[in-house]
Formats: sequence, C-alpha cells, structure tokens
Amino acid sequence: MKNILKIGLIALLLVFAGACSNDDYDIGEISAPTNLQVETEILGQSGDMPQGDGSGQVTFNSVADGAMTYKYVFDNGSTVTSPSGVYTHQFSETGTKVYTVNVIAYGAGGTASSTTVDVEVLVTYEPPADLLEKLIGKEWRVKAEVPGHFGLGPVGGVVPTEWYAAGANEKTGTGMYDDRYIFNEDGTFTHITNTNNDDPNPDPSGTVFGRINLVDQLGASCDCEVQGADVLNIPYNDYTENWSISAPGGKETINLTGLAFIGYYIGGDHKYEIFDRSGTNELILKSTDGNGEFDWWFILTSDSAEEEEEFESEFNTEVWSDEFDGDALNTDNWNYEIGNGDNGWGNGEAQYYTDEQDNVRVENGNLIITAKREAESGFDFTSARLTTKDKFEFTYGRVEVRAKLAEGGGTWPAIWMLGAGWPEESWPGVGELDIMEFVGNDPDRISSALHFPGNSGGNAIVGDTEVSDVTSEFHIYEVEWTSEKITFLMDGKPHLEFDNNDATPFQSDFYLLLNVAMGGTLGGNIAEDFQESSMEVDYVKVYQE
Repeated sequence: MKNILKIGLIALLLVFAGACSNDDYDIGEISAPTNLQVETEILGQSGDMPQGDGSGQVTFNSVADGAMTYKYVFDNGSTVTSPSGVYTHQFSETGTKVYTVNVIAYGAGGTASSTTVDVEVLVTYEPPADLLEKLIGKEWRVKAEVPGHFGLGPVGGVVPTEWYAAGANEKTGTGMYDDRYIFNEDGTFTHITNTNNDDPNPDPSGTVFGRINLVDQLGASCDCEVQGADVLNIPYNDYTENWSISAPGGKETINLTGLAFIGYYIGGDHKYEIFDRSGTNELILKSTDGNGEFDWWFILTSDSAEEEEEFESEFNTEVWSDEFDGDALNTDNWNYEIGNGDNGWGNGEAQYYTDEQDNVRVENGNLIITAKREAESGFDFTSARLTTKDKFEFTYGRVEVRAKLAEGGGTWPAIWMLGAGWPEESWPGVGELDIMEFVGNDPDRISSALHFPGNSGGNAIVGDTEVSDVTSEFHIYEVEWTSEKITFLMDGKPHLEFDNNDATPFQSDFYLLLNVAMGGTLGGNIAEDFQESSMEVDYVKVYQE
C-alpha cells in the first residue's frame, strides 16, 4: 500500500510540474499583521492611583490588521496566547514595578509582527507566611480517596460540589489521580502528569483529564475516550509555568500562567480561589471554566498517595455466622424484639418493632429489615429489631457485616452490640459498641461509637467517615475488639480506635443487634413523604483466635 501511494504521489507531482511549466499562478502575497496596537487597563487606575489599586491586575487589549491570534510574553518567561487579543494578567511582586511585555500578532502562514509595552503596576498584597509555608515545595495531588474531591456547582457558588460530587476514586483511570503539582519557592509551578512512571528515572510523558472542546487549547492530538463532556487520558508531558498568590476581593487566589492547570482542564483564566485551607495538608479550590458555565471544585492534599498499610486482624477463625441463605430468619440465631421499648427504646424513637414479614424477611440471600409508614399499636411506623441475646454472646473478636443501608429523612439503621447483662443490668454500665450508625438526614457519613459510664449519650466516643453510596451499594462494617484496643472500620479502613482497659465494661460478653429505627434523638425529623426503606444484610460473621 505504501509503495502504491508513493508511485501515485510522484505521478501527481509530475502532472503538477507539467502544468506549472505552461501556466503561471499567483497565489497572493502572505504578509505579516500590520498596525499592531496594544491598550492596557490597570485595575483601579485613577489620577490619584496611576499604578492601580494595588491588586496587580492588568488587562491587555491588542488589535492588528490581518492578525489571527496574539501572544503575550512576560519578563518572567511565561507566555499566554489569546485569539481575541484580550487577556487579564495578575502581577504579584509586591511594590511598584515597571514590567515590559512583548506582544506578538500572528497572521496567515505563521507570519508575525511584534511590539513591546511597558506597564507600571502597584501590588500591595503580600501572601501570608503560613500560606506560603503550606504551599511551597510539596507534591500536591487530588485527594481521590474522599467523596467530593472533584465536582461542580454554579458560578459564584459557596457550597462545594453543589451540583455534582465525584465519589471516592470515581475518576480512576482518567489521567487525573497520578498528577502532581509543585509550587516552587522561585515562583515556578511544576505539573508532573504521571508521577508513577518517574521511578527509577524521570519520564516526562503522561496523560491529563479535561473538558471537551476546552482541552483543544492544550494542542494535544489523540483519539481519546470521551465520556459525556469529559475527555480522558489526553497525552501531555510534564511542564513548568509560574504561580503567584493574589487576593481579589479579599479571596486568596492561586494564579497560574500559560495553560497551567490543576486536576481537570477547564480553560478560563487559570485562577483557583482558595475556598478553604484550614485542613491539615489540605486545600479546597474552585475555578470558573472557560465557558463561564460552572465553578469546578477540587480537594488537594500533600499527603502521600501511597495506600495506607492494610489493617491486619488478630482474629481469623470464623466462629459464628449467618449468611441468610434460607427463605426465613433462622431463629436459632436471632430473637425478635417487639414493641417500642421504654420511651422509644430510651431514644424517643417513633417506630413499633414487629416480627411481621413486611418488616423482616430473608430473600435472595439477604436479610431485609424494612421500616414502613403504617399504624401499629398507637405508633405511625413499623420496623424490626433483631438480637443474638442468649443465643450467641462472646468476648473479644472481630465482627464483620456486609450491608446496604436504608435511606430517607428520619431513618436510623444500626449494626451494634450490647453488654450481655442488659436489661438486668443498667445502661450504660453494661457498655455499648455501635459498629455502624447511619442517619438519613445526614447522608454523607456513617459513624461508630462507644457508650459506657462517663461517655454515653451525647458524650459518647464517636468516630465517623465520609460516604457517598451506602444506600445504593453494599459495604463491609467491622469492629475489632481486644482487651487492649477496639477498632471500628469500613471496607477495611479504620475510622475510630479506642484504648481498652480493665476499667471499661468491654471485658465481658456482648451480643449483636440489627435494626432500623425511625426518628428519635439521632434519627431526627421524619420526612413527610417517607413511606418505606430497607436495610439489606448479606452476612454477619464473627471471628476469634
């Protein structure tokens, strides 16, 4: 095929050469743009403040006859291309300084003409030392492991990821999570587009992630995968630009020069407002895209992206389990608790627990506990509560429960444990271990807790973790319980550790409980449109040495 194409091309050239020998064609003169004019507008400039208001913002507006695009070259080496000729630049060096800017107008065939302009600018803002200390010299990355690390909302919005929030690691494989961003002390910004291929030797090649059409500005050419309006794994090499900090309107802002960006290419002015920097080794940034369509949000961290050391359990021998493989609840394992207890089980709960199939059943390998809006014994809601009291009780071990949780305002599904002495012995003296509690009115977190004398009710010891899909997907909830430590985990990752000792009630037998409560002190207000919702449990397993 290549030889055929080569022969055909030679023949075509011969024909063209012959035609040229007989006729002269005038293809016209390609000339450089002419009459290049540059206007500058310093923000806040007036007769009293000829160098501006101290913000350091200058807008350049260039026009030339025959120009197709314009480039601005600043004396720090950064460059910006603007097809319209309009560009707003953020100068950041504190004090009054004259900057020389080279402006190039490009015409057809790559022809160009240029001029220089001097602009005298006052910058009064000086970044706080603690912000510079936090930023400089570290490898920042998108914090992929937390929900909401990337998302969008309305322009000017003040609620992070108001309209869309990516779940933990949702964008794996797009070209985002292996990027690193370094704010160097000399004012340069380094973007490593694939940190994983830099071992043992640096490799500048990588890929990035961006918005359809806007990513064309990067000049990369590829047959890249497009998902909706996202372009995945765009080939792009490591690069260096410049960074500075300003505070327009009192809002601390990271300014990047050229085409530099963070996380997801959105074009625009390459300015990232620092929405929150209170977190340890963490920044929450937002930036408006080049379409003026959305504000895009990013959570960055300078913590290592290496996976945390996997939790190792001391207990690996399964001693008890229920995998709900039958067609009915195994009452050799479980008890039904009926009624509303004393004052809604001590929490002012609104449901009446039953043993009816509408509230508890085994189906397709799952235990299904359903809370419903229906009248029963003077209450407006029904549900179910199961326990292993007197049927399975144990001291120390690991409990593992795989479950999908009920949802809706007022729901309060729980997986927990009580000291075997209850109710004969008083609470909280018997102790309580809440392996997992979820509140439909607070759908972005699950919590675990310990209740015992001096630390109960509102004074319980509580740990939580952010979540995004616990009502739509199954997750594993665990507690590891020894005489010296109690650790609560979700999907193998600890979120609460407690140093156990002989002074606590957590040195004797406990039993298991599963239930879905409604309302009460933790469940809160019940949604007016709530009808029913279920917690589904795939299995419950207990391990000991």
